[in-house]
Amino acid sequence: MPERQDGSRAPTTGLLEPLLAPLTGLPGVGPGIAGLIARAVGGTRVVDLLFHLPESVIDRRYRPTLAALEPGRIATLPVTVGRIEAPSRPRQPWRVLVNDGTGSLELVFFNGARARQLAPGQALLVSGVVEAYGNRLSMPHPDHLVVVAGGNGFIPELEAVWPLTAGLSGRLLGRAIRLALARLPELPEWLDPVLVRREGWPGFGEALRTLHLPGGPDAERPTRDAAARARLACDELLADQVAIGQARLAARSRCGRALVGDERLRSQALARFGHAPTGAQRRALAEIDADLARPTRMLRLLQGDVGAGKTLVALLAMLRAVEAGAQACLMAPTEILARQHHHTLSRLSPVPVALLTGSLKGAARRAALTALATGDAPLAVGTHALFQDGVRFRDLGLAVIDEQHRFGVEQRLLLGDKGTDTDVLVMTATPIPRTVLLTQYGEMQVSRLDEKPAGRQPIRTTLHPIGAEAEMLAAIGRALAGGARVFWVCPLVAESELLDLAAAEARHAGLAERFPGQVGLAHGRQDVPVREAALADFAAGRTRILVATTVIEVGVDIPSATVMVVEHAERFGLAQLHQLRGRVGRGAAASYCLLLHADALGATARRRLALLRDTEDGFAIADEDFRIRGGGDLMGRRQSGLPGYRLARLVDLDRQVRRAWQDAERLLARDPGLDGPRGAPIRLLLALMGRSHAARTLTSG
Repeated sequence: MPERQDGSRAPTTGLLEPLLAPLTGLPGVGPGIAGLIARAVGGTRVVDLLFHLPESVIDRRYRPTLAALEPGRIATLPVTVGRIEAPSRPRQPWRVLVNDGTGSLELVFFNGARARQLAPGQALLVSGVVEAYGNRLSMPHPDHLVVVAGGNGFIPELEAVWPLTAGLSGRLLGRAIRLALARLPELPEWLDPVLVRREGWPGFGEALRTLHLPGGPDAERPTRDAAARARLACDELLADQVAIGQARLAARSRCGRALVGDERLRSQALARFGHAPTGAQRRALAEIDADLARPTRMLRLLQGDVGAGKTLVALLAMLRAVEAGAQACLMAPTEILARQHHHTLSRLSPVPVALLTGSLKGAARRAALTALATGDAPLAVGTHALFQDGVRFRDLGLAVIDEQHRFGVEQRLLLGDKGTDTDVLVMTATPIPRTVLLTQYGEMQVSRLDEKPAGRQPIRTTLHPIGAEAEMLAAIGRALAGGARVFWVCPLVAESELLDLAAAEARHAGLAERFPGQVGLAHGRQDVPVREAALADFAAGRTRILVATTVIEVGVDIPSATVMVVEHAERFGLAQLHQLRGRVGRGAAASYCLLLHADALGATARRRLALLRDTEDGFAIADEDFRIRGGGDLMGRRQSGLPGYRLARLVDLDRQVRRAWQDAERLLARDPGLDGPRGAPIRLLLALMGRSHAARTLTSG
């Protein structure tokens, strides 16, 4: 078996060729139809189509005579075409009168193409919802209409319903899925046979057929479907856990270098800081130091709630690298956050800190690049500009990546490649649920900051309906008279920055009219100097209210701000609301977070906002957010949100993740090279689930 450069073994995929083939290889699926299917299923291969599981099942077994037909039900009926009526006026429908010898029914078509293809006397099999208008029965737009030729006509009794996209019908998708199932090869069992027998699970192929082609007695079907879904969930989660385990083994074997310091720079930084680190900060730093001192590369996650002091820990870790004769850099996802980090680090660091962002031009940029290349700048802070081709470090020993989920995998790999045997410390201010730690971050060592530095004030959070805005504005006026400074975050209008901006500008205009000369505006589409000036005016007290989009979610540290207003809070995720709330409570004064919500709230939205009102524990909030919202991709290239799955559902995770993790741990402990009896089937599973290249992806952080 050949090995790749990252040490992983190329899987034997001959058996999988029918599944890894493009959709256009299916009979009758040309480029246009394949494009529609790919948009719906999230991939261009046959296996992506098979992993597009149904969301429900339609029961078409009700097949009465027309005389016994009950309106309001889905009925499947053998009928004969009688009269075809074309519309007499525009916008009227075509009507096709059909009968079965016991009664009559109207088929109604607003698009006449199908009706024009019919002829009196034709035998049909139709299925759809029957409606009653007075004494007349009708079936508007039948779901199925099959011309029966030679006595042959088929509509399934139980029909799977899959998520669709514009232009793609369920009939067309179902046909493609049946063609794909016909190509499904017999694959060896990769799950633990004892587990399969104990749980009564079907094989992989049988599980897919069970869900895509529903059937069987009603009493047995729920159990069969549940077993099929559980089996496929375990397949996907086992692939994740084996890939994570391989990445962990690869990380342990990677060459690195020991970075050991003498505390001289750290002691100066702590003296400038003026406060003793918390116990959690000391513990995290000890864990990081132990990693840095080992001759293997570090890959560690520093997880901390809002205000837990991650930046100080990151600086002290970076100074350890400098004490050992190397350089260190910190990469942030936005220029605002990069500049905030640069300001903080420059104030505390006893050595120079370079800043490199996309807006840095001319002589300032050339000076920064020279300082990095010569080592005159031992520390650097920047955005994605840090990993561009023209950037050279003399000796990059440690790369710190802040809010890592906002960077793509390729970007993180490029930054790690700027040095030789570079250690990587990943930071996130978004508390991570326990299940996500085991899945997305299982290959990393984790340090958790669960204490807040002394002096952080509790934040009183209250909920207010939009209808009470007048009282809210009066309260804001009283707070301003008492010297308060107020963040006012405008709602997420849609997946559109322009619409969000319009909402912010409208709110800014209204507040500026009520509080003239006291209101600033900050959003992501402003030029950096304009936005920085707005933040500076607010920090200095020249403005007292700052209207903003979520551009202030991270990287804004203004201790004098004591009030946070979030408009239409129900449109935000819980973790995001928690981050926004963390912009206040940074000084000595009491702070408040006012969440404005729609007058009518659903039960889920009310539960979410009540949780935020009742606790400041970011980890409890993150667990609830994960249960409610789910999220994006685990180990692929998509980076949005929390981990998501194609086969495993959120309800499967708590039980199935730990079971898959334990199985993967046992497997790799006995057979790290996947050379044993289960090795070949597991390699097939990794290839099928797109995890064969996961080791390099995961070890990028």
